[in-house]
Amino acid sequence: MTAHIRGITQGEPAYQVNLYPAKHPLPAKNIEEFANNVVVFTPAGNELNAVLGRARIDLPGLAESDVVYRVMSHNPDSLWAIARRQDFEAARPPIDGFIAFLTLNDEGVRQLLAGTFNASNPDLALLTSQNQKPAGIYVWAMWARGGLVSGIPLAFEKMWTPLYKEADFYARAVTQDGQRLLETMGFCRGADFGNLADSNLHFMARSGEPKTAHPSYDRYQGDGKAKEIAVTMARSMEDLMRVISVRSAVYISEQECPYLEEFDGNDFCSTHLLGYVVNEPAGCIRIRYFADFAKIERLAVRKEYRNTRLSFHLVRAAIELCRVKGYKRLYGHAQKRLVNFWSRFGFELFEGGQELVFSDFDYVEMQLNTERHPAAITIGIDPYVIIRAEGRWHQPGILDRSKARPVSRPSVEGQVG
Repeated sequence: MTAHIRGITQGEPAYQVNLYPAKHPLPAKNIEEFANNVVVFTPAGNELNAVLGRARIDLPGLAESDVVYRVMSHNPDSLWAIARRQDFEAARPPIDGFIAFLTLNDEGVRQLLAGTFNASNPDLALLTSQNQKPAGIYVWAMWARGGLVSGIPLAFEKMWTPLYKEADFYARAVTQDGQRLLETMGFCRGADFGNLADSNLHFMARSGEPKTAHPSYDRYQGDGKAKEIAVTMARSMEDLMRVISVRSAVYISEQECPYLEEFDGNDFCSTHLLGYVVNEPAGCIRIRYFADFAKIERLAVRKEYRNTRLSFHLVRAAIELCRVKGYKRLYGHAQKRLVNFWSRFGFELFEGGQELVFSDFDYVEMQLNTERHPAAITIGIDPYVIIRAEGRWHQPGILDRSKARPVSRPSVEGQVG
């Protein structure tokens, strides 16, 4: 078996519920069982260079050796080798696996969550040294052959010293084996830091209360913290009133859009996402669904919150929701002055499209061709998932719990004929 996690990927986050239960949560309670069979140690140059070469067969995107040496020189705790105890010789220790960490400072974690961190050649200015407390620890790479995967929890013990034990873990699985390994150790899909979030990262909280992973379109839970940005789905008439208030402030008041043109008869057949800054409804976006495409529209952020990145959160959440619902083609009408903004998410001008004028602004057609989400809601998945609350397919709903009751058929029992 080869388990590996490496690199940084760009693009839209992809939320997926945990597929594998945490059978061996960290820190390992039975660590003495691992210690009986394996040895974890700091490797020397020659042995490390050889094992990195072997690992690249399985991990073609692994960082170059000189990059690994540079990071280890900055913080020797960044890489731990794994060997079978029965084969271990201090003079020439064989290496059959390793785990590498990047100990990140505040800015390093921010860049990781923002998708701008270069894990293939990390900037040492974003990493802490051996005597500094990190803000977060990124699992840079894991590679182990055969039964040596069992030594990985022992290597993680090196990150439970007083200096490191309060730093949350972040990791990105690039294979199903890697995802399985992370989740059986207690990592959850979805990570955040301050007002940044990346639901494609795996996360393990070690400071404060454990965090629950939520997709980007279901992050707001009614308890926003200072400067926190979160998005949720409008689920009640009160939520819809919040949407109407935001759009009235932006479109009717600021852009002087006529009432009947803004509230166009489509609001009760659409999905609305609400964006919050702390606990204040500050923005919204609307999605309508058609046969083979979804249309993203009516993005609005209140004037006093446009110095935040709420608009980015709303668009990314809308894209993710559409992909989870199985759409691969997304469409929209962008004001000409905002074409560059929509281009940041992969939208392109619609080939052969026309320019439009409505509500006194000029628009162009744009589209995004993407991939269906790996956890898209499709026929053939667990039918209980399909009947869960809209946008909350990642957690059991009220009907999941009702299946525990015995079948009684109250409306038909006792009838004759």
